[in-house]
Amino acid sequence: MSRIEVSQLFIYPAKSMSHIALDASAVDRFGLHNDRRWMLVDDQGAYVTQRQYPRMCLISTSFTDNQLVLQAPELPVIRVPEAIPGQAVSVKVWNDQCEAYDCGEIIAQWLSEFMGIKCRLVYFPENENRLIDQGYARPEEYTAFSDGFPILLISQASLDDLNSRLEAPVPMTRFRPNLVVSGCEAFAEDKWKQIRVGEVIMRVVKPCSRCVIPTIDTTTGKKGKEPLYTLSQYRRQNNKVFFGQNIITNNTGQLETGMPVEILE
Repeated sequence: MSRIEVSQLFIYPAKSMSHIALDASAVDRFGLHNDRRWMLVDDQGAYVTQRQYPRMCLISTSFTDNQLVLQAPELPVIRVPEAIPGQAVSVKVWNDQCEAYDCGEIIAQWLSEFMGIKCRLVYFPENENRLIDQGYARPEEYTAFSDGFPILLISQASLDDLNSRLEAPVPMTRFRPNLVVSGCEAFAEDKWKQIRVGEVIMRVVKPCSRCVIPTIDTTTGKKGKEPLYTLSQYRRQNNKVFFGQNIITNNTGQLETGMPVEILE
């Protein structure tokens, strides 16, 4: 039996914008450090994602001196001002109302120009508590601006299986996982209930039902029908298409690529 290990780590600092690949990441009470701590909202405070505006995937993210940096086609690179405590605003992500900090007028104008709508960037503060769905989580388990769960896991073998069925293969980042593991069979993660990576124990709580985002070509911002059309042929259940597993961590710690993955249950 081959060794199962972490092969890739990703964070998405701003919800629905591009990924950052990491060799190591701390796990804090919201998931991977800095994952989905920023979010774009419209003038009503409602969250904005690639579902409505596919070109969001063209906004790339990075960090310089611990400050979030954004780049987008035909616009100057911009550093996101630190969110100022006291500039609290009420925002909505799915059915949850949260308090967030506004990142200021300069970044709002930059993003509004690129997006073609009035929008602002907000930051999820350290002292805010957004509960994970209590049908799956324990009391006092939280996430930031993720769709609902702090970590998404996908095995490389599952993507390889999908790509073997596609005319044109798709990259893992289309599915926006945080944790990619190698060394197991395709869809082995569907059977896992609890795993350990380093000192971090994680519960595998819910299959991830997929929206249209994986059909967006991250190099062009254009939608297609794949890979959801092909996935729907063999990964559909109750009119939903599933790919990947949602994870909740029992504790904080450190994750690194190359770490072994121990299947506890």
